Amino acid sequence: MLDESDGEQPRTLLITLTGKDRPGVTSMVFDTLARFGVEVMDIEQIVLRRRLILGLLVSSPRDWKPLRAEMERVATELGMTLELDRGSGDNRPRPEGRSHVTVLGTPLKAPAVAAIAGRIADTGANIDRIERMARYPITAIDLHVSGVDPDKLRDILAREAAEQGVDIAVQAANLLRRGMRLIVMDVDSTLIQGEVIEMLAAHAGCEAEVRRVTESAMRGEIDFTQSLHDRVALLAGLDESALDRVYDDLDLAPGARTTVRVLKRLGYRFAMVSGGFSQLTDRLAEDLGIDFSVANQLEIVDGKLTGRVVGPVVDRAAKADALRTFAERSGVPEHATIAIGDGANDLDMLNAAGLGIAFNAKPVVQEAAHASVNVPYMDAILYLLGISREEVVAADAEEGVTTPEPPV
Repeated sequence: MLDESDGEQPRTLLITLTGKDRPGVTSMVFDTLARFGVEVMDIEQIVLRRRLILGLLVSSPRDWKPLRAEMERVATELGMTLELDRGSGDNRPRPEGRSHVTVLGTPLKAPAVAAIAGRIADTGANIDRIERMARYPITAIDLHVSGVDPDKLRDILAREAAEQGVDIAVQAANLLRRGMRLIVMDVDSTLIQGEVIEMLAAHAGCEAEVRRVTESAMRGEIDFTQSLHDRVALLAGLDESALDRVYDDLDLAPGARTTVRVLKRLGYRFAMVSGGFSQLTDRLAEDLGIDFSVANQLEIVDGKLTGRVVGPVVDRAAKADALRTFAERSGVPEHATIAIGDGANDLDMLNAAGLGIAFNAKPVVQEAAHASVNVPYMDAILYLLGISREEVVAADAEEGVTTPEPPV
């Protein structure tokens, strides 16, 4: 498409080439442009299923028609479609209020994307760019949005995410996303699958009763500290060897090791803050290379659990205090911390963090957190940090780590 209107000499040309990708396309295009001495002002290139879309914004020569003729020749030689638009000025500056909107789905369907894009448009904001972060085992896309306050956008899209059955995280687009951060994780039903106290209760013959109290506490219906004392009391007399058996049976959340491994390479630090028990969490921290760990300590006398804990309980307030303490020890400001949890006793910690993520969490926690992830894969959190699955696979391959590939 070419604007043949008369008037003031345009100062820029927008050149778009579309067609089958092949080696040398970009080189040939720039070799051609080089002969006309143009300035490159902007460039975008994407490849979808071997189909290339290349967009160039360049300064316009005074006599631009020879350039157009050469570009038409190049497009014909390459078997591609050319569009050339004349205009004036550089790309408009992106407005204030820039965000990364990460969308996760299993699967991610077109109506959901349409609804999300519609809500963004309703705010008057613009989607400047879309990138795929992962296609297996979940689909993750990252939308670069400008023109609306991130907090306002987060509120609007949180409601739409619930309606569409997808996960959405909205973060301000700034340097913080690229910096070293501290990740503070809950343990039970977050870093690991299931609740340790229920596994211990199974050995003590009181699993059903303990599970009932645990679920009520995690929903925020009863006081966590009192619930912990009540549940631990039921374990009185249990042989301490049960702790070893429970540890051997622990299953990490899918993607947990990947999350720690990848972010450790980037200099991140990790902490575990648990309402569970240090006899297990300390071993888990050593196994995973976690930098800091705090949890409750079971009292053991003569090889038996007494039904009591030693010292203050790691409750809702203590978890937030631990985050602040670990941030200070790491030299990381609080706004550069990320907290991950699932229960009501994690709420203060999630709110204290710069980014609080509800991971397969109770409804009360999802409503209060900055972002929710409801897929079972903890490494989906990497996509919120701008790390693509392709980058993870490539980095793992360099270290000889095999990453599962999608089915063909």
